[in-house]
Amino acid sequence: MSSPASPSKPDGSEGLKIGGENRSTAALPRTVGFIGASGVMIGVCIGSGIFNTPPGIAGQISGLWLTLLCWGVGGVLALFGAMTYAEMGAMFPQSGGVYVFLREAYGRAVAFVFGWSYMLISKPLAAAGIATVFSSHLLALFGGVPKNASGQPVSWVPIAVTCVLLIVSTWLNARGTSLGARVATGLTALKIAGLLGIVVAACVVSPKAVEFTEAAMKPTTLVGAMVTIFAAVMWTYDGWADVGAIAGDVKEPSKTLPRVFILGTLGIMAIYLSVNAAYFALLPESAIRSGSERNPLAEMVGASIAGSAGAGVLLGLVALSTLGSTHGSILTGARVTFQQARDGLMFAFLGSLHPTRKTPAVALWVQCGLSCASVMVYQTFTTLAGGFVFSMWLFYTLAGVAIFVLRVKRPDVQRPYRCWGYPLVPGLFVLAGSSMTVLTMTKDTGEKLVWLGILLAGFPVYAAWNWLKIAK
Repeated sequence: MSSPASPSKPDGSEGLKIGGENRSTAALPRTVGFIGASGVMIGVCIGSGIFNTPPGIAGQISGLWLTLLCWGVGGVLALFGAMTYAEMGAMFPQSGGVYVFLREAYGRAVAFVFGWSYMLISKPLAAAGIATVFSSHLLALFGGVPKNASGQPVSWVPIAVTCVLLIVSTWLNARGTSLGARVATGLTALKIAGLLGIVVAACVVSPKAVEFTEAAMKPTTLVGAMVTIFAAVMWTYDGWADVGAIAGDVKEPSKTLPRVFILGTLGIMAIYLSVNAAYFALLPESAIRSGSERNPLAEMVGASIAGSAGAGVLLGLVALSTLGSTHGSILTGARVTFQQARDGLMFAFLGSLHPTRKTPAVALWVQCGLSCASVMVYQTFTTLAGGFVFSMWLFYTLAGVAIFVLRVKRPDVQRPYRCWGYPLVPGLFVLAGSSMTVLTMTKDTGEKLVWLGILLAGFPVYAAWNWLKIAK
């Protein structure tokens, strides 16, 4: 048996001693193939963002081509990140993804802080943010939020709908990984079909609606515009890294993960560019800019295609899309906490598996509780998305640097896939990620400092954790 500080096998098949008990990390069955893993990754990525973020972007820039340039740059950044992570994912095919890369490159302290912030901030905010969009569009489909006797919206109804989605998705994922992946793949197929339907409609229904305005930035500060645009774009692309979190569930991970990382990201990029072009073909730019929670972009797009019936169909598509994204986000998120507990860096009960279904059920339900709490505290999509982008991109960037560290520190580990374009590709990813992290601090700085404080609190918590273990 090896200590949790240094598992000797990259695949994590060796038992680890945690809290005085021996637990085998081989207990997660590898039941997810290429199609299932791709369905999870694309399902997590394509959620609320493609419907929610275009109005905010249109508020900062004008013109189809400049809009597509922003989405293209975001896609290339995600692709460079996927190529970088593909090498490390093939090296260490364990559950955890970014957590594992940080652990192997920087050691247990940094890995603990990532896991700490991921469990308390990043994943609850992500799941809650996506589920919030689901509830708003589902309620819009049925006439909006119910009103009380005085004519005011009943505020607890959207919160309740959001929490019900989180609970049901968690229950499905706790029933079995194979079932969870099949549900994710099915929902992904349906949402892709719906998005392609928008693109087809743009080609045949209303091409005359395009406003070919001159590409331009709006009269606002350049830094402020860049923060708004790229925070929105990268929120929409986020999810490309999540497939690494289920590496412990994937069949032949050294071969499958690089293919899923790269091909999945390319597919997502193509869909996003096509759908944004379709928006401009179906609606005037002023209409795109006016989209909001009370005036959903999807409803306007649907109405432009087929009137009120089309509006209803598109609202249903958003609900379906965010349902799938929430489901996939819950599936992948709990694997990080699970792996951290298996390494002895979190409470041992979070590393337990359901005795018959072989799923990290406890980690799933703890994640569900934290996500529901996030919904109750931060009820708007913008707040939830902003906190997530800041906290995650800090660690995405550190994980990008990890490929350079591991090339020096672990040259002996077999690399079934080596990052194409090294060192330029990971270098550009790290540069862009660093810029993103710094720029996001310039907006809602006070709130970001709170997130940063929670994150940094992980270091003294880690020290206390080690002290208690030694004392015990």
